[in-house]
Amino acid sequence: MTTTPAPAELGRQRWLRLLPVAFVTYSLAYLDRSNFSIGVAGGLKEDLALSGAMSSLIGASFFLGYCLFQIPGTLYAERRSVRNLIFWCTLAWGVLAAAQGLLHSGIALLVVRFLLGSVEAAVLPAMVVFLARWFTKGERGSANAILILGNPVTVMWLNAVSGYLVELTGWREMFVIEGLPAVLWAFVFRALVSDHPSEAKWLGDAEKRAVIDALDGERQQTTAAGTFAEAIRSRPVVLLSIQYLLWSIGVYGLVFWLPSIVAAGTGEGIGMSGLLSAIPFGVAALLMVLNSRASDRAGSRPRFVWPWLLFGGVAFYLSYVAGPQNFWLAFGLLILAGGAMYAPYGPYFAYVSESLPKNFAGAGVGCVNTAGSFGGFIGTYLVGWLNDATGATAASFVLMASTMGLSALLIPLVRRGSYETGSA
Repeated sequence: MTTTPAPAELGRQRWLRLLPVAFVTYSLAYLDRSNFSIGVAGGLKEDLALSGAMSSLIGASFFLGYCLFQIPGTLYAERRSVRNLIFWCTLAWGVLAAAQGLLHSGIALLVVRFLLGSVEAAVLPAMVVFLARWFTKGERGSANAILILGNPVTVMWLNAVSGYLVELTGWREMFVIEGLPAVLWAFVFRALVSDHPSEAKWLGDAEKRAVIDALDGERQQTTAAGTFAEAIRSRPVVLLSIQYLLWSIGVYGLVFWLPSIVAAGTGEGIGMSGLLSAIPFGVAALLMVLNSRASDRAGSRPRFVWPWLLFGGVAFYLSYVAGPQNFWLAFGLLILAGGAMYAPYGPYFAYVSESLPKNFAGAGVGCVNTAGSFGGFIGTYLVGWLNDATGATAASFVLMASTMGLSALLIPLVRRGSYETGSA
């Protein structure tokens, strides 16, 4: 049996070059996905005369495009080139994100949000595929965590900076200013990365050979699926897809509507509300790093995923029990819930890629992430709709608490290596 070398034995050049690039790429994607919530809280809804339902639908339309194009894009990345795919996607989403600030109707904004989701669809699963080509199983939890750290870190500074940017300029200018960096970054990304270690001229010969040998050894020990249909109907893909859908309802419900919830609870302006809304994501970033390192050291994934999700669901529920009359207690519990729902991301995506057949791992990740995208649509739309329809946040908090708890209970049911058709 081949023993994978320890990360230190494989060298650090890959970490120093590729992970900052992965982090920035996903950060920019998440910025241009999520700043819609700041725009809504900062006057977009009133300026375009949008109803609460229409505003929620526009925010959620991103995920419809995201769902439709994720698997095709991921298959291209797996079989062809992650480098080329991410270059064109980054270029396109930067243009579309900036264009949001130039629109004057809800219908046009809905269409652009749908297109934005379409071009960003393959970014996360393609980057997971990319990291699996460069990092061994013993490194992958931490590598994935640094990639996905772009999510809470971006939301943290997004809420803090974008709120004040809206106050200084306006929501239109915010979209333009925050969209253009992605256009420039597309060219930086293409210049810095290679699809495979064997193609990297910047990687030292000793590290290149050690990494290639280690990854080849791991692939030889992995079970393959016969067909794509067999892979996506396997027990791990089906269960993980349902699980990630439920998890994403809570995540995106919080991400998209937290600034509005905080503004309503405190009576503060968008600048201070954005600053307060950044706190849960700062806690989340710290917990992601610590939990991912612990998972890599232990060589285990599930027990570093489901307990956090269960804790997050309980914290959401207790925040609901505290209610708006005890806003600061409820907000403190939301900080705990936000941190807990993000902490498992690194081990989770390592677990997903390790649980799937090697020849369809990328498509399997795309399938799981597509289900998460649908959960994002449900969470973004339903939380906004419930808050608008009831005039309070209680119903949406119960929704997020329930889905987080259910997502935790599904993780222990997944069994690695179970690829039989219909075995779910």
